[in-house]
Amino acid sequence: MAFHSYFIRSERDLQTGMSLYERIAKGLTNWDVISIRTCLEVEEKFCDFLERQFQRKVLLTGPILPEPDKNIPLEDRWNLWLNRFEPGSVVFCALGSQIILEKDQFQELCLGMELTGLPFLVAVKPPRGSSTVQEGLPEGFEERVKGRGVVWGGWVQQPLILAHPSVGCFVNHCGFGSMWESMLSDCQIVLLPYLPDQILNTRLMTEELEVSVEVEREETGWFSKERLSVAVRSVMDKDSELGNRVSRNHVKWKESLLRHGLMSGYVNKFVEALEKLVQNINVE
Repeated sequence: MAFHSYFIRSERDLQTGMSLYERIAKGLTNWDVISIRTCLEVEEKFCDFLERQFQRKVLLTGPILPEPDKNIPLEDRWNLWLNRFEPGSVVFCALGSQIILEKDQFQELCLGMELTGLPFLVAVKPPRGSSTVQEGLPEGFEERVKGRGVVWGGWVQQPLILAHPSVGCFVNHCGFGSMWESMLSDCQIVLLPYLPDQILNTRLMTEELEVSVEVEREETGWFSKERLSVAVRSVMDKDSELGNRVSRNHVKWKESLLRHGLMSGYVNKFVEALEKLVQNINVE
């Protein structure tokens, strides 16, 4: 279940080694209201379950994604580079601001992208022990992928890159922001969850909504370059039954989420509900 419950976790709780489930359950039990960054269209049955299970009012914010600023274009560095490739041919990989990979994991990610044979842009932080991404790259990697692959260690304009016509696949960690941004893009979605909440989000995307594929893990808990490549190719191959199925589902869900007034409606209702709660508290 993909939800973002807002509750305070004390330093003492973190030191006790409580599991994610235990921390979430404690928060949901001790608070009067549960706020979730989702919508009924996507997770109605889970929201209903929470209300029944914890006997708390559940308030939904909707996806909460900012409107793109049309006055801010994609940086020339990326716009010019992406313009070199055919529509829908580039794989974009981003793992968010929280994830710092071990060097072997970082290298397996890079090699997996190389193995796809497709043009790619990877935006991740330098691996542990390296001050730049270049320091952590596999031997000979830059020479082999020169002209079709870039690994970048800094910030990028993710929504604008996803909107570029050349980008056809988004490999991401399925954090809350990336989850919604991928749903509202036209890209195929491949997921590499890293943290516990991202795993829950991934289950929603792959098993419930069927809009994405998850990279299979090895016994070590990480993935191999071969399995990453297979996952990407499975959705990028035009003749792939799996790729066509998740694409059809993705289109359907995107249209539903972009329905006129849906996002603003959730925000307005959320604000109204909070105002009523504050008024009731003041009365009491």
